[in-house]
Amino acid sequence: MAIALAMGERRKGLPRGHARRLEDRLTGIPGLEAVRERIAGWRSDAESAPQHAHVHAMLVALRRLDTINMAYGAEAGDGALEEVAGRIAHFAGEELDGPWLVARAGGGSFVLVANEACSRERWHLVADQLADAIARPIALPTGVLRLSPRIALIRALTGESVDSMLDRLGHALTALQDQSATRLGWADGEVTVPGRSAAQLEADLLGAIDGDEIEILFQPQFSLVDESLTGAEALARWNHPVLGRIGAGALFAIAERADHIGPLSRHIAAKAMAAAGQWPGDLRLSINVTPADLAFGTYVRQMLDLVRESGFPPRRLTLEITEQSLISDITQTAQMMAEFSSQGIRIALDDFGAGFCNFRYLKVLPIHYLKLDRTMIEGVATDRRDVAVLRAIVAMARALDLEVIAEGIEEEEQRVVAAREGCAYYQGFLRAQPMSVAMFAKLARVGGEKPKD
Repeated sequence: MAIALAMGERRKGLPRGHARRLEDRLTGIPGLEAVRERIAGWRSDAESAPQHAHVHAMLVALRRLDTINMAYGAEAGDGALEEVAGRIAHFAGEELDGPWLVARAGGGSFVLVANEACSRERWHLVADQLADAIARPIALPTGVLRLSPRIALIRALTGESVDSMLDRLGHALTALQDQSATRLGWADGEVTVPGRSAAQLEADLLGAIDGDEIEILFQPQFSLVDESLTGAEALARWNHPVLGRIGAGALFAIAERADHIGPLSRHIAAKAMAAAGQWPGDLRLSINVTPADLAFGTYVRQMLDLVRESGFPPRRLTLEITEQSLISDITQTAQMMAEFSSQGIRIALDDFGAGFCNFRYLKVLPIHYLKLDRTMIEGVATDRRDVAVLRAIVAMARALDLEVIAEGIEEEEQRVVAAREGCAYYQGFLRAQPMSVAMFAKLARVGGEKPKD
């Protein structure tokens, strides 16, 4: 499915015919001309930008693409590009606060630009986590592929032209391609970023967990039948004293390098269930499960122990797993999910549609919900093909007694279509952004109406 302009903001002011001319036929994302237009727009409308925002960019290049085409065929190479484009857009949507844009730079290269209020160190950390996301295995009909990205970064100079930025990024990427052990490089030639080293970040994280510095946010979820509040997804954020806000993706990447995924996941789950235990009624809590969690043989026992210790009713708990979590060992995952299901805990297949949607997962896993990736929703208000795909997914879900959750609802027209086509629940910025524990408690007390500050 095409990634509708892959923008981290609404497409107001961009004529539909012009947008179509910008879209790349393979990945469904714009070309470099859209980068020029978008940055020009940010600079001409500085008042709408986040406070202290600065134009940042990175050039992402995939190695061994020719080898993949020769070994698996051009169709596999095209599929890999489409998957990478989706991963970049999904990552940006999750990790960046300000407006952003993903564009195709030709061949196996992509450009991510953002009007982001972040430090140089933070942008480096974002790029490192994006590289990890791209390097994850890609399941194709012809086999499982692993890509090796190289990323050049830049923090634009005041008034610097887009062409100058792209030129400097290109030179930095060329230098990177000759360094087999280095995957990130700055356009000014600096590869090592001053600030926190990887070892320091790992030590910082251990201190943050022990010191209870990891913040839990809740993304509210609503019924598409009557608009009532039904629960929330728990998200983690780390407000680092030097780097600033670190999102869940980078947070877990640091934890994985420090071999500390287990303690971090348990810490987040315990805090989320403690807060959710104060919610009124039958509001549900959703907790994300990482691939690293499922790799631990004791994960089920430890998670069930946490549920019992918290006193949170298992019937109100949903565990969200992604297709990526299932690639390594589907049989073991199915057994683990069955143990959770036997205790009344529900299972959601998250980010459905972001990958290749192996329908075998729907057959062998005890799933209760399909949670649609935001890319499956973006175009439903304007594209009949997107609506047809949504309708087919909902029909399939009904046949399997699954309920559909629509993620990333940002426009009223998207909500209307999702409700009309039979989705059960939704979440997104249209009704509410991720909020603090206290703010969600207020929202819950007033029945879903947004509380006043």
